[in-house]
Amino acid sequence: MHAPVLQSNLAAQPVTIESIELLQSGKHYFVRARSRDGAVGYADAHSSVMASAYPILLKRVAPSFTGNDARKLELLLNDVYLAQSNYKWQGLPFWVSVAVVEIAILDMLGKTAGKPLGALFGPIVRREIPVYRASGNRGNSPEAEIDYLRKIAEETGAGAIKFRLGARMKHDAASTNRDLALIPLTRKTFGDQMVLYADANGSYDVPLAIRMGRVMEAHKFAFLEEPVPFDYYDETREIANALTLPIAIGEEEMSLRGFRRIIETGTAQVLQPDLLYFGGLIRSMKVARMAAAAGIDCTPHMSGGGLGYLYIAHFASCVPNVGAHQEYKGEDDALPVSSATSSLKSEGGKLKVPSGPGLGVDLDPAFLRAAKPVTA
Repeated sequence: MHAPVLQSNLAAQPVTIESIELLQSGKHYFVRARSRDGAVGYADAHSSVMASAYPILLKRVAPSFTGNDARKLELLLNDVYLAQSNYKWQGLPFWVSVAVVEIAILDMLGKTAGKPLGALFGPIVRREIPVYRASGNRGNSPEAEIDYLRKIAEETGAGAIKFRLGARMKHDAASTNRDLALIPLTRKTFGDQMVLYADANGSYDVPLAIRMGRVMEAHKFAFLEEPVPFDYYDETREIANALTLPIAIGEEEMSLRGFRRIIETGTAQVLQPDLLYFGGLIRSMKVARMAAAAGIDCTPHMSGGGLGYLYIAHFASCVPNVGAHQEYKGEDDALPVSSATSSLKSEGGKLKVPSGPGLGVDLDPAFLRAAKPVTA
């Protein structure tokens, strides 16, 4: 858990972080990191979170990074946690702020070192990422959901799909009947070749989760995500022990020790740190390595749209145990970027990871010119 994951030989000389800026262009927030040597890195700042959390980024997070050597980024993450008693402020607004600053610095470091982001952590193990498409629908009929799942799978050629169950942190007769119909209908519609995942978003209690899990087992689902509320660890372990179906959790987890406990107690068989909610790629890499030591997968969760698909692609490029498919929401809500080494689209169910330095993408110049600084 404490072993370093960021490569120590990224640059021969210090890469001093001169500034961290939060910018807004249209509906998008993004971070720009600059070094004293002129390198620049960018990160999409999860705009829906940053619209409320920007004072935390500007007042409590950015000051811990400016003026420091970017090669020591892993240590700086410890510093920002302790600075100004930020450990008392931790939660989604704090960790998203840390994550987007970290990713902008990693993009800057990659450009300085001339390496793609994944190579900052070790050898690249895959250059194409098999993707899954996920539906956010609830409350529609099973037939309507099947039509939607067919549409999003065909758009990308995805070899896996994920859909939602329950009524989001609750269930009722209508949601239960929908789930019992939708699970077998999905397998019947898509056949044995399609990998199926389902996300209950904490909607069930233990008996209903086990009941639904056994239906999923009969139809060969690959995992069930968050069957009960995310902090019901004992109940999640009880469900996992009752089923052969892998249980996935971690979207809401914000503690490295919390993930270690999940692993040690057998609470889940697939770990899902959200690369933004959990504070960035470095902390998520540590979770992946703990999971690898236990022989289980670390398949990151993707919150929102933006450039999340790109962060996941770079993470998956260097993490052996990411699982079979990674979430891809597409780039419709993303910052306008282009890449000389990737179409940034799922083609035949796979996304080619950009191989240029850093994130391997360039922001649209007109988008940059329209950006305005955000101040606290």
